[in-house]
Amino acid sequence: MLFGLSEGLYKRAGDPSPDGTVGALARSTLFATSLVYIAAWDGMHALAAARIFASSLAALALLRRLRQMQWKLRRRQTESRKILLIGAGPIARSIAEALRNDPLRRSTVCGFVDDKLPLSPVVLGRIADLDWLARSEFIDEVIVALPNQPALAREATEVAFRNHLDIRAVPDLPSGPWPDSAIDRIGEVPVVTLHREPVLSAPLFFKRTLDISGAALGLAVMSPLMAIVVLLIRLDSPGPIFHGAERTGAKGRRFRCYKFRSMVSDAEVRKEELRARNQREGPIFKIDNDPRITRIGRILRRFSLDELPQLWNVLRGEMSLVGPRPHPIDEVNHYELHQFRRLDVKPGITGLWQITARDCPSFELNMHLDLTYIENWSLRLDLHILASTVRVLFSPEGT
Repeated sequence: MLFGLSEGLYKRAGDPSPDGTVGALARSTLFATSLVYIAAWDGMHALAAARIFASSLAALALLRRLRQMQWKLRRRQTESRKILLIGAGPIARSIAEALRNDPLRRSTVCGFVDDKLPLSPVVLGRIADLDWLARSEFIDEVIVALPNQPALAREATEVAFRNHLDIRAVPDLPSGPWPDSAIDRIGEVPVVTLHREPVLSAPLFFKRTLDISGAALGLAVMSPLMAIVVLLIRLDSPGPIFHGAERTGAKGRRFRCYKFRSMVSDAEVRKEELRARNQREGPIFKIDNDPRITRIGRILRRFSLDELPQLWNVLRGEMSLVGPRPHPIDEVNHYELHQFRRLDVKPGITGLWQITARDCPSFELNMHLDLTYIENWSLRLDLHILASTVRVLFSPEGT
């Protein structure tokens, strides 16, 4: 490892096996094997040292190659990061061009924020609009490119930090390659990282593992019950077995959320006719004794059996077992600025609201509990919610 460090094997993040890696591995392995051979001069034959060198080099090169394949696969499956540039001058535009032309960075430049240039399809707003833009556009990172404007740069970074965004900035340094500097480069522009949101890689991996295993087990165990539900829905009323409604997921991505149909086929058309009877505060629509619900639908909702097809959404990665419930698009359009924080995570089949205040009509309480879950998330909390959900499912209440 020390010889590899001296050969620069660990200097660059990203591709585990870029060009030149095999040569650096060969040199570091040769140095290390030679050192061992010298230290064991009387106890090691030259042929044994050669075998050690060859097998070590082959194993290291193979390991690097496998890691590179895994890295490339992960990059293809990873969602593109959304980047907003603060400033729209020549430096900012050169950064945007470099990002757009770099296929390895997996980033999308959403546009620019600038206080001086006129608004346009690419200049999305002013720094005063950054709060709203960060949430409405689901920005992951801002790059501050405001040379000689320290007050505006500070204002922008404070807003970005408050919104939990990654922050990089262009320092007042000359452009150039500077291959040995500790400063990152985008194209020929040096940038420094001011803040990076912590990524809980291991807990999120275990959460996804829990989602996949739990959803697969749930589908397997519940399949006989689901088959009975399909038959009852077919006998009860005309229409499709499943109802797929478009919902808003993490980072505003839309997906089709599946349920067993518990309402009449024209339920969405009749929704506007019943809106005056809405018993929930805020944008959420729900009324007691909804006339659109079918006979079998009332039983399904009473025990939350209509939610079972969402296990398929969990397997597809669109939802999680635990998280905020996915809201319809028309309800999300009425969110206030701070409520967009709810869309930072995947929606879930069950959540904190479902086990503590599922009958409360307050939209604000619903939102407060969802945001509390996001701010205090842990695997232990997820397991607690899942255990509590089992109890709630068999209580005579609907969702």
